[in-house]
Amino acid sequence: MVAFEPLFRNAHLQTVAGHYWKRPSGDAFPVLRRFYLTEPDVQVLVESQRPPGEATGEIVMVHGLEGSGEAGYMQGLSAAALRAGFAAHRFNMRTCGGTERLCQTLYHAGLTSDLLAVLRELRGEGHAPVFLVGFSLGGNVALKLAGELGEDAATLVRGVCAVSTPLDLEACARRIAEPDNRLYQRRFVNRMRHRLCATGRYQKRNFAGLDSVMQIDETITAPSFGFGNAAHYYRTQSAIRYLGGLQVPVLLIQAKDDTFVPFEIFASEAVRANSRIELLATEHGGHLGFIGRKPQRFWADQAIIRWIKEQNAEKPMLVSRPSK
Repeated sequence: MVAFEPLFRNAHLQTVAGHYWKRPSGDAFPVLRRFYLTEPDVQVLVESQRPPGEATGEIVMVHGLEGSGEAGYMQGLSAAALRAGFAAHRFNMRTCGGTERLCQTLYHAGLTSDLLAVLRELRGEGHAPVFLVGFSLGGNVALKLAGELGEDAATLVRGVCAVSTPLDLEACARRIAEPDNRLYQRRFVNRMRHRLCATGRYQKRNFAGLDSVMQIDETITAPSFGFGNAAHYYRTQSAIRYLGGLQVPVLLIQAKDDTFVPFEIFASEAVRANSRIELLATEHGGHLGFIGRKPQRFWADQAIIRWIKEQNAEKPMLVSRPSK
């Protein structure tokens, strides 16, 4: 891997720049917006793009908390994937990407059933096993799913890459609540309120006194899925509990100065014990930042595509052809 040379060494600058920096576009490739019925009364949106001719393989991307397929990191990796000859699928979690009224329930950090349904659909259409790439909370979903599937994952998933992932949800919720992250937390809370109200099932009064991600999880998210409280939700849905079940190659990309994710999590036995897990740690990068000096401006995208190509070279994937 090419070493990361940060354009900024300040974690907050990296985090903000990673969100706002204009990235290469995949606009030259037509977008197919497809709604998948994953269970009764639940539809999720997947935005797919394909390179000309036969694709080298399939990459399915999963966004982070209160994100969507339109997030800059999703768009940027799509462009990089398409240029490398891969089909790119941007998966929107339920109620995200403008689908608030197409679902009877919310999404949460460990909800894997929708992603599993989409992967099975892709496989049924004759596509090769995909590479999963999860960003932040989406990384938790991708890793948890692969861990749940265990040996069965290989029929659907070729490998998993997780970037800036909150492997321990409670530790990360507490970190986000610390004073230096107050502006980020306020933004997350406002977006959560807006999306939940847009479903038509909540009103502003339901959020009175809820000023943190943890408080919303305690009052709304956890009870909605039968977890009882936030502590039980975090404990049972954190991907760190499922790493032992991973049977496919995994790349974790993590900055030591991540503003939301304590790096100590990645020194745990759960991460170190599974030989299939490769940790690519950088001193700087913030949360989903990794803005580097040219020519590695979007270093994480380049690292992901390089890793996926290496996996293909070791064990070539079946050529993926569009279904007719």
